Amino acid sequence: MKQRIETQRRKAHVIRLTATQLVIALIGMLAALWADGLPGVASVILGALVALLPQAFFIQRLGILRDGRRASKAVNLFRAEAGKFGLTVALFTAVFVAVPPSNPAFFFSTYVAIILAHWLTPLMPKKSHN
Repeated sequence: MKQRIETQRRKAHVIRLTATQLVIALIGMLAALWADGLPGVASVILGALVALLPQAFFIQRLGILRDGRRASKAVNLFRAEAGKFGLTVALFTAVFVAVPPSNPAFFFSTYVAIILAHWLTPLMPKKSHN
């Protein structure tokens, strides 16, 4: 029972974090559309993808959302974090080689804002279970 509650708590945190990050991306897209048009929106989308895809890999690799037992070994955490870092480097490389953002300011500001959303998530109201 305790493990089930912990799994539900982790899922709720990940869902709130993802919702916060998507709202940040949406606000960035609206600001880019107003300031720079569609090329700016494309830069925001690229920045959001470079931030969100490695995080999704980390969550999946570590098994944060899986029900049941979760391996809590430091080696698994290290591998998940190393994979996340490697994927981030690969995505940055791919973006700047294959599809350079038309507005790097929108790209980097979106990336940084989404990464820093971890600090905003605890401030969001929690859904009550009454």
